[in-house]
This record gives sequence, C-alpha cells and structure tokens, in this order.
Amino acid sequence: MKFVIITGLSGAGKSLTVKCMEDLGYYCIDNLPPALIPKFGELCEKTKGSIDKIALVMDIRGGLFFDELFTSLEDFKELGYDYEILFLDASDEVLIKRFKETRRSHPLSREGSIGEGIRIERNKLARVKSMAEIILDTSRLNPTQLKEELRHLFLEGGERKHFIISLSSFGFKHGLPLDSDIVMDVRFLPNPHYDDELKSYTGLEEKVRNYVMNNQLAEEFLNKLQDLMLFLIPQYIKEGKHQVVVAIGCTGGRHRSVTIVIELAKRLRAKDYRIIVEHRDIE
Repeated sequence: MKFVIITGLSGAGKSLTVKCMEDLGYYCIDNLPPALIPKFGELCEKTKGSIDKIALVMDIRGGLFFDELFTSLEDFKELGYDYEILFLDASDEVLIKRFKETRRSHPLSREGSIGEGIRIERNKLARVKSMAEIILDTSRLNPTQLKEELRHLFLEGGERKHFIISLSSFGFKHGLPLDSDIVMDVRFLPNPHYDDELKSYTGLEEKVRNYVMNNQLAEEFLNKLQDLMLFLIPQYIKEGKHQVVVAIGCTGGRHRSVTIVIELAKRLRAKDYRIIVEHRDIE
C-alpha cells in the first residue's frame, strides 16, 4: 500500500490537491485525526488490495489533535507501513492575496490579521515540513499546473520527480522578482523593441526569437547558462532543495528575456527536468 500524508499551509492548495489525488486513484480522507492513522492503516490492509493508494490530509484545522501527528506516524512506521509527506507551501504574499480574493479568514488569524495567522501557522508546521519528502511551492502554479505536477509526482515518478525549476522572464523597469534564487540580465542582447516590424510582438512569436537568437553572442550566452544550470541543479538536489526560481530580465520583459526563458526551458526539458515557465511582464 502507498500512503501519502498531505499537509501544508492554509490557502496553499490542499483542497484542490485532494481532488486531484482522487482523480489519480487515491482513496482520500480530509482532516483525519492523526491518532487514527495506525488504525486506518489496519483497516485498509483488510481490504486485501482493494484500497492500495491512500492520501490523508492533516493540518492545523485538527487543533489539539494535530499535535498527535508525530507520535502516530512513529506508531504507523513501527507497524510496518511506509508513507511519504507532501507539504504544500506558498509565499506569504500569495497566501494573503488568495485569502483576500476568496474573502476567507485565516483559521489562526487574530483580530482579522491574515499575516499574523500565516506566521503562527508556519511555526506550527515547521517540524512536519522538515520531515516532508516532497515540498511543493504553489506560489507560481495555477490549478492546471498544480494538477500536472501532482500527476507527474504520483504517476510518472522519475529520478528528479521532486525538483521543480521555475523560469520567469521579467522587465527591470518593473522591478526585480523578490522570490528569485538566481537573476540573469540579458539587456546586452539585440533588442527587437527598436525594430518597427517586431516592436509590437513578444518573445512568444518565432520571428522575435529568431531575431534575438540570430547572433553568436546569444547562442554563446545560452550555452553557458545551460551549463551553469546543469552544474547547479544536482548540487541543489543533493542539499535537499526542492525548487529553484530563475529570473531572466531585460528592459521591458517582453522580448529578450521571454526568448531566453523559452529557449532555456526547451533545453532543460530535454534533460528530463520539470520546468514551470512564467512571463511576468509580457503584457
């Protein structure tokens, strides 16, 4: 049997994750009291294979019951059951935005302060996050992308299944992306903005990409950037990092940075890495 413990921050996407796991053939239970985990494992075993993929959602909604999680997991392990923990995370900025959009209050908020509720929840979940085999940051994932990532993680597998590379184009005149691990500046490349036939288009168009890449400098830079990424990524994985965010910027974020992100994504996907692409300032 395969057991997945789903936990994480409120607003990070646990409800959608449960629906996706059900679509992937998992028997899902939301908000199960942790003390019942060992007993539930025994019940599933009695089905003799009828229920062999189980996803259990446990988070701070369980209140005092949640504190029993670690003892229950130890007992579960002693009974011979294996499990992995999927921890859903997101940046504070994104979580606050999601709560405001849905007009929901944070379950731990005091006097309506969403930020304070998130801070308290992060502290409460720090230990279980450190135990997680998979940490999935949903800050940059829309519902379709989240479904795709879950399908890859729990159906396709693969040596690098837990590592995600987020590639984002941006314009320096709109400010630096605050959540980036690596920032590259490609303003030294030929700028289609000054070509009247290309100015109104973006790097999503092949003719713009051809303009940017049709010189030795762009090709050489892309080769060196690819080599850098192929060197760094295994080191990040070895250190237990689950995601890296690479931001590539030009002046406006519409031509050169978009081109390099698209071309780099092609190359890294060819190496079997999981890639998420975002063009922050293309509009």
